[in-house]
Amino acid sequence: MTEHVRIENQGGVLALTLARPERRNAITVAMYSALAEAIEGAADNHSIRLITIEGQGEDFTAGNDLGDFLQAMPEPESGEDIPVWRLLRALARNQVPVVAAVHGNAVGIGTTMLFHCDFVLAEDGCRFVMPFVDLGLVPEAASSMLLPRLAGRRGAARHLLLGESFGADEALDMGLASHVVPQGQLQGALAGLVAALIAKPPEALRQTQALRRREDTEEIL
Repeated sequence: MTEHVRIENQGGVLALTLARPERRNAITVAMYSALAEAIEGAADNHSIRLITIEGQGEDFTAGNDLGDFLQAMPEPESGEDIPVWRLLRALARNQVPVVAAVHGNAVGIGTTMLFHCDFVLAEDGCRFVMPFVDLGLVPEAASSMLLPRLAGRRGAARHLLLGESFGADEALDMGLASHVVPQGQLQGALAGLVAALIAKPPEALRQTQALRRREDTEEIL
């Protein structure tokens, strides 16, 4: 666990908050481990009906804390599980609906993790960007496969090769976002969606989620 991830069980809703606003919620290795552990724990806990992911402060997340990665990331040959891979596997395999509420900037994995969320509320004015090539990296989270399906080959080239940013309306048009929310209304919209999902029969919701996830999980993992 880490002080930079707030984890709360709010009546069956596992609320995960990136709580490092002084660094724009840049994600450290310890934060990845905490997020992965929380999502993995929801798999066998049938009291958890829903997972939400938010960012504290001005941004959803600035992406990876690259300085922390250079110091704390395990070497692949060590046999130790890589925390970021562990988180992405947990999201891809998860059988509990996941709702992300995005405001400000969603950089790098702040965008690619959203491909594996079931609902994405995008506040008007937020920006999504995947600057992997500019950083000498390649996209993670199967985004190089999933984005062309949503945005088309040329849209994917704009966002992955050129690193062009895009806003809430384009995210909605391509299917990355499920809802666009006016500025200042994100919390209310999140509460409304959570209430609607919690009102559903829990086992039917979980089983339907499992069926939805099966094909994607087999292809991605």
